[in-house]
Amino acid sequence: MHRRLIGATAAVAAALLLGGCASAATGTTATPDAMSTPTPSATAEPAETAPAESETPVPAEPEPMAAGAYLDYEDGIIARTAGPKVLFFHATWCPNCRQLDEELRAAGAPEGLTVFKVDYDSRTDLRRQYGVTLQTTVVFVDDDGTAISSRVLYDDPSIAALVAAQP
Repeated sequence: MHRRLIGATAAVAAALLLGGCASAATGTTATPDAMSTPTPSATAEPAETAPAESETPVPAEPEPMAAGAYLDYEDGIIARTAGPKVLFFHATWCPNCRQLDEELRAAGAPEGLTVFKVDYDSRTDLRRQYGVTLQTTVVFVDDDGTAISSRVLYDDPSIAALVAAQP
């Protein structure tokens, strides 16, 4: 009787240990619902095999975006965006930046121009790349991200000044 109890305890412990390892290996966490859900037995129909490497679908490139929007900057977005584009170096603590930001949110970007809002404080890499030393600076870039021209709109943070700054 004592041997059966030890054997049963060892079997339960092994099952729990193996079940825990399987969850950790697959990156999932067992939940009470998952524990009570029966799993297919080893004699069930075999699952379909994964496609061969040559059949694996390649993730599609992100869709190009049309010109004429006000968007938060993210790496790679310049190349994916058609038409004229400008980086607007914005700081949340800057009242003039907030003024232009509010106008762009209310009225939208000028037709055909895509304005990317770049966080002045966190994107020091872009500030260095484009030689930006003041917030409210706008940098017009080509499709490769090369600077075409720049201007500081601190004294006139408006859409009209942004349009006038276009090369």
